Amino acid sequence: GIEAIVKSLKKKLPQTKILVLSIFPRGADNSDPLRQENQRVNKMLPALADQKTVFHLDINQAFLDEEGKLSRTLMPDLLHPNTKGYEVWAKAMEPTLSKLLNDTAVK
Repeated sequence: GIEAIVKSLKKKLPQTKILVLSIFPRGADNSDPLRQENQRVNKMLPALADQKTVFHLDINQAFLDEEGKLSRTLMPDLLHPNTKGYEVWAKAMEPTLSKLLNDTAVK
């Protein structure tokens, strides 16, 4: 599905830059079967990037602690970010977005 969306966007908007994010971690830790499924999909995503109009970014480490556990302070239900989670998301994406948009980085 992700590949089909990227192909469709490239066809309809060939000059548009597309940033494909890895699917965020879910579940408390790496033993969660749904997190493992996300990780399997995430391994395929870098192949979609051509580094010209399609780029891949994995910011998942920003949501995890040193042991690879997902923090409930960022995703209370271990799936959806809360306000703090969105702040972490934005901060992690900002350098890449600034570069892709030829804009000044936010400090």
